[in-house]
Amino acid sequence: MNRHFFAAVTTLTLAALLGATAAGAAEPVKRAAAKAKPVKAAKAEPPLPTAEGEQLAAAAMTHFGEYQCEQSKSVQVAMNPKFEGYIDVLFGKQRWTMRPVLSSTGALRLEDVKGQTLMLQIAHKSMLMDVKVGRRLVDECVHEKQAQAKAEAQGQPAAPSMMGN
Repeated sequence: MNRHFFAAVTTLTLAALLGATAAGAAEPVKRAAAKAKPVKAAKAEPPLPTAEGEQLAAAAMTHFGEYQCEQSKSVQVAMNPKFEGYIDVLFGKQRWTMRPVLSSTGALRLEDVKGQTLMLQIAHKSMLMDVKVGRRLVDECVHEKQAQAKAEAQGQPAAPSMMGN
């Protein structure tokens, strides 16, 4: 009987020790978790209004691809993959989703849906502006179609490096 009693006490003691050790080991983890900042869930972008007639027509007039700009900078312009009739403009590490609007002067305005930037596309060049602070981010941006239009207006063939062969 002593042997059974001793085995039971040993088993209970070991169980208590293991439980205390597991709880003790878990305590620093609980404290670290309590101190950790919660991970912010990425905000889902709200859907954009459906593009219709004039916006779709303006989007079709956009020059897509690379624009060579002053100071050896460049701007990339592409269709937005999620929203038809919207344009993505990439400059450096920044990307803006833009709504194309044809102005009464014939200029194409790519207006940032968040109201931060504007890309203005005219016959022979384009510029990207920060409308919040009222300054140009980059100027003298030329797409190959703009270079070709400028050369034709001057009665000269377009520069071979700007042609899409």
